[in-house]
Amino acid sequence: MSATATRKDVVYSISFAHMLNDWYMNIIPILTPFLIAAGFGIGEVSFAISAFTVTSSLSQPLIGYLVDRKNQSWMIYVGTAWLAVLLSCIGLTHSAAMLIGLAALAGIGAAAFHPQASAMVSAAGGQKKGLYQAVFGASGNLGWALTPLFVIPLVERYGLSVTPYFVLPGLIVTVLLAFKAQKTPQRPQAQAVPLFAALRPAWKELGKLVLIIAIRTLTYSGLVAFLPLYLQQQGVSLAASAHLLFILLCAGAVGGIAGGYLSDRFGKNIVIFFSLALSPLFFYLFLHVGAGLRPVVFALAGATLLSSFSPIVVLAQELLYRQAAMASGFSLGFGIGIGGLGVGLVGLLIQQAGLAFAINMLICLPFAAAAVALTLKGRNTAEPVVVAP
Repeated sequence: MSATATRKDVVYSISFAHMLNDWYMNIIPILTPFLIAAGFGIGEVSFAISAFTVTSSLSQPLIGYLVDRKNQSWMIYVGTAWLAVLLSCIGLTHSAAMLIGLAALAGIGAAAFHPQASAMVSAAGGQKKGLYQAVFGASGNLGWALTPLFVIPLVERYGLSVTPYFVLPGLIVTVLLAFKAQKTPQRPQAQAVPLFAALRPAWKELGKLVLIIAIRTLTYSGLVAFLPLYLQQQGVSLAASAHLLFILLCAGAVGGIAGGYLSDRFGKNIVIFFSLALSPLFFYLFLHVGAGLRPVVFALAGATLLSSFSPIVVLAQELLYRQAAMASGFSLGFGIGIGGLGVGLVGLLIQQAGLAFAINMLICLPFAAAAVALTLKGRNTAEPVVVAP
């Protein structure tokens, strides 16, 4: 097999694993209606989502910083196995403490996988790093899209006791990754500079990106968790909601690739702005159009919201120069974790102000992110961190 074919094989294998990892990561939000029906409070489930998001995301920049200094390829398969085993036990929990604790522990597996996997894709990407990162990112979004399509019908038919069987694909992919990790090209390691020294030149622009990601994540995760409950009040079945969520998330995966292509032609900042400014309009239309148009409008909402995904990751990597894993930790992890904290607060808001108020608030949030996007200046505002080749 040629070197190019080997690189592609590694990239596609890791991207497939990313799809599976993100399939697992969406399990708790998708199970929200079933967990509530089983006796958990909406606030308890909301904080389980927040606990998972925090542990799976907030530690990623630090893990990325360590990965930049020394490759840790074992993280991708150990992290996958850890995530699969623990999340597959979610349906067996019988108390809020067990649910939140298990969710928090499971998040560690996702935190171990993402920075190392993104860095390995970058190392194998050669002259096509941007394209392969877009494939890697879109694969994760596709995984999120597939969760409701498989999980909701199975749990509706067999109940929450079926979740232990969800471990099987994770264990199979763990074995695949254990073999593929050995074939990944080694990349130059970043200079051993202190963490804050690496961040100092770019922290203002990076902070804006993290804020944008946090707002986008709160919109995204909040709607995935609570929109089925809202639609159920309007007479829409959970099965129909599952198909709508699949359309939203699958369109988001396509939008992520389109956003990467458009950002190469028109610039990352302008794509990020229009992505966030247009998506609330489509979400608003979704809530007010007839049932026949809902899938189309929802697809446009998902595509526009997540078309900012790839440009933000690339912009973060440019800001942190060759600290690729740490940049991925911020753009794929830390910002998402901050946004995930808000899901628990949205659960409390629903208890106080009602579901309809919370849904309308969520769909308006991207306007705030679009306003922040207008202030982005990009790589030229910060000197790159100089690292040894």
